[in-house]
Amino acid sequence: MQIKRNYYQVLGIAPNAGMAEIKEAYYKLAFQYHPDRNQNDPETYGKMEEINEAYATLSDPIKRREYDIPMGYRTAGPKFKRGSRVRVNARASPYNGHIGVVDQEPVNGDFRFWYMVKIMANDLASVARFAEEQLDEVDE
Repeated sequence: MQIKRNYYQVLGIAPNAGMAEIKEAYYKLAFQYHPDRNQNDPETYGKMEEINEAYATLSDPIKRREYDIPMGYRTAGPKFKRGSRVRVNARASPYNGHIGVVDQEPVNGDFRFWYMVKIMANDLASVARFAEEQLDEVDE
């Protein structure tokens, strides 16, 4: 996989930037370089394509991880360990917003780790599988 540009440099942010910072940088640059605002500048269209490509990659957790690992920005180690408290942020899951505990050691898949999470809901315990990007750390 050959990577043309450093997407973090394109957006002018650090590799550890959060989603809010990525969005803010994208909107600022999109406003500045939008072809409708710069109709007399032929380079604007190419710059806008580059900004859109960087945002599309960095705003998607899966694509960002696939981009970060070969670039050396992220290690291939798991984010959570067995016993970690996590919040589910999977929109399509009935457990979205629930807090659970990682029940087993994570399983390494292609560019992501999978976790079995034990969730208590309505006095019943459930165990469900989630990808790393579907979980957030719970501050204790």
